Amino acid sequence: MAGEGIPPKKADWRIKDRLVEVRFPAVMGILNATPDSFHAASRVDVDAALRLAERMLLEGAAMLDIGGASSRPGSMEIDETDELRRALPVIEALHARFPEALLSIDTYRSRIARDAVAAGAGMVNDISAGTLDSGMLAAVAKMGVPYVVMHMQGTPRTMQSDPRYADVAAEVTYHLSQRLNAARSAGIPDVVLDPGFGFGKTTAHNYELLNSLERITALGAPLLVGLSRKRMINEVLGTKPEVALNGTTVLNTIALFKGASILRVHDVREAVECVTLVEALGDQK
Repeated sequence: MAGEGIPPKKADWRIKDRLVEVRFPAVMGILNATPDSFHAASRVDVDAALRLAERMLLEGAAMLDIGGASSRPGSMEIDETDELRRALPVIEALHARFPEALLSIDTYRSRIARDAVAAGAGMVNDISAGTLDSGMLAAVAKMGVPYVVMHMQGTPRTMQSDPRYADVAAEVTYHLSQRLNAARSAGIPDVVLDPGFGFGKTTAHNYELLNSLERITALGAPLLVGLSRKRMINEVLGTKPEVALNGTTVLNTIALFKGASILRVHDVREAVECVTLVEALGDQK
């Protein structure tokens, strides 16, 4: 574990039966095996996923995140079978083509997580931090893979109805500290924290949270941020997701200065360049 308030520079993650060194800051590329994710360019079938994954890996992605159910605001819950039907063929194809790539399954369901890891995924990214499926923590511990716990107020369907906080940074940090402890108590050694930008938060909440990320990094676990092309950019700039890359890069830069360890993005090359430039500045200290 890193010292209090100091973001980790690397981690030796247990991924099934091996230890893998992961260096931070790292970039996670997004692949959505869904028909309705908010950024259309990230929606993929198997063939498109293979092409996009190859490009992302060549551009420097350290991991790829595959989801079979949209979690955009207002999205309806889909059947577990449909989620599996969308995500599993993509993971199987990616693992066959890129066997050394670290694949993450984006799901809050333990059955999906188990089947995805059996198919080649080596990480679980859970928007509910184990609160929507009581079997998730035990399943991840048994599989022996890293686990991303995210803060969300409500569910994807309801989260943006009327989110309220007395102190968003304090409440999100407290929730993540609880879920971190729960995950570690369940036997998961490698836990990543995600503040959940846009998940049950207004634009004002999101910027307050971004400005206070050091409070979460003080928990001592790697911090993942998902800011890519989100509403918090578009509401301020009057843009749409398809033209929000510049705003994404600005916010990713701020997040890196505040201790982010992983950038979850649609655009890998630009995020890798962002990391490289921020690290070059740090080398001058």
